[in-house]
Amino acid sequence: MSRRVLLVEDEPNIVEAIRFLLTRDGWHVDSHADGTDVVEVIEAAQPDLVILDLMLPGRSGMDILRDLRDRPGFERLPVLMLTARGQTRDRELAERAGVSRFMTKPFSNAEVLTAVRDLLAQASRP
Repeated sequence: MSRRVLLVEDEPNIVEAIRFLLTRDGWHVDSHADGTDVVEVIEAAQPDLVILDLMLPGRSGMDILRDLRDRPGFERLPVLMLTARGQTRDRELAERAGVSRFMTKPFSNAEVLTAVRDLLAQASRP
């Protein structure tokens, strides 16, 4: 069975780089670029993991994360948040909102792959 990730990112170059990397690792990657309706997209897609950009058109990743955590069945969905803003305050807000892992841009392919694998392993533990 294929592992599914929903990549919520509005930068096409980042989408293609992460899609290429994860597809090679056996993931099925869907992407979405608008924050306005992404919670509904996540509910419909039922991914194993979400990679969520902090700054999106329509809505911030932080607001999306809070809404997601308030929805039944999505409290433990692994969410890797990506951001160009790596300030301590952003990281603390994300942790309070329920992020699984926080990663600043630019990042290496190895960092993304390790984070995704770790999050999936953590999610599969009882």
